[in-house]
Amino acid sequence: MVFLPKIEPDRAIPIRTRFAPSPNGALHVGHAFSALCAHDFAHAHGGQYLLRIEDIDGTRSRPEHVAGILTDLAWLNLSPDGPVGYQSGHIERYQAALQKLLSLGLLYKCSCTRGDILAALKQMPVPHGPDGPHYPGTCRNRTGEPSGPFCWRIDMAKALAMTGPFQWTDLVAGTNFADPMQFGDVIVWRKDAPASYHLAATVDDAADGITHVVRGLDLFAYTAIHRLLQILLDLPEPQYWHHPLLLDMGGQKLAKSKSSPPLSARRLAGEDGQLLIDNLRQGVLPLGISLSSA
Repeated sequence: MVFLPKIEPDRAIPIRTRFAPSPNGALHVGHAFSALCAHDFAHAHGGQYLLRIEDIDGTRSRPEHVAGILTDLAWLNLSPDGPVGYQSGHIERYQAALQKLLSLGLLYKCSCTRGDILAALKQMPVPHGPDGPHYPGTCRNRTGEPSGPFCWRIDMAKALAMTGPFQWTDLVAGTNFADPMQFGDVIVWRKDAPASYHLAATVDDAADGITHVVRGLDLFAYTAIHRLLQILLDLPEPQYWHHPLLLDMGGQKLAKSKSSPPLSARRLAGEDGQLLIDNLRQGVLPLGISLSSA
């Protein structure tokens, strides 16, 4: 692959990467590119490429999307090197992590609805981060039990006081000073599903022995949260490569939420999946798609 970063592997620790899609819709070419990056990085260094299905969002995950993911990856010749992992089979991992964070006194219950948060934001100025306005902290110092459903949020200021400043390294961007405070008090356990993406992905990467997290640049900033959780939970620190993104004709990243054309349409139309992958390896992109510059 023309843009694959080079590393000097530690021969005592076999390299292991993962592709971790959520089965809440069909894969598109951007997913194919991300799977290819994880696959080729691992294989270029004699390692393993794994597949993890992030299927704990019970309201959106669908068995037919899981089947579609497996079929599309086989068509692309990017099937994993080992058994497929499913987050729904590892809820106990996340519960154990939740209990550790609770024992550190870093979490609080939040029963705010979207409406509650929007109303509070109108009454007070709050910092903005990559996700928009910070949660205003309505429940941070609230006493008594919530009357309805609640999520668990991490008190970010308290957590950072415990960890102190820290860094993380991207194979292309180099050393980064982590700033999880830019996200405010993020949710680690949801009202309507088990662990948040941040907690589940961080715990799974450690449990699966992932040495190099290969994922898109759109997740670059969130690595600060994941490194924070790794420190608090005494988990190993992987290395990171945040690869460029595939963009549509409007310069926006391909996304399910924007109804980007699915891989299945290409597959069912008789397109050669191996040829598509070979072209992506050489930087030859489908018509109307470009690669982000960073």
